[in-house]
Amino acid sequence: MTSLELSRLIEHLLDEKKAENIVTLDLCDKGAIVDYMVIATATSGRQVNALASYIAQDLKDRGITTAVEGLGQSDWVLIDAGDVLAHVFKAEARSFYNLEKMWGSTDHVPRETPASS
Repeated sequence: MTSLELSRLIEHLLDEKKAENIVTLDLCDKGAIVDYMVIATATSGRQVNALASYIAQDLKDRGITTAVEGLGQSDWVLIDAGDVLAHVFKAEARSFYNLEKMWGSTDHVPRETPASS
């Protein structure tokens, strides 16, 4: 699985569990240690932890190794999936840390929309 495919999978998993304001930053040409960063907002601390646990378990089931930081703190959880980092925030923490601004003019990867049937 390519890093772009992995970022798309993480987007899908977040969307499936009702995360909000999902954004993927393309860091491939920015000298970062990862290719993509997926950022999403959860409505509560409970949802932050549930989303992170769900993603980590799904990726593990697919044979993808992850490291998860921040479970139990409920404001911000980081899922490190190698070439893709996923950040799940409560709204206040996301606004405070403002990772999108920190990465400056980094390009946002357009989200895929499901094909109509």
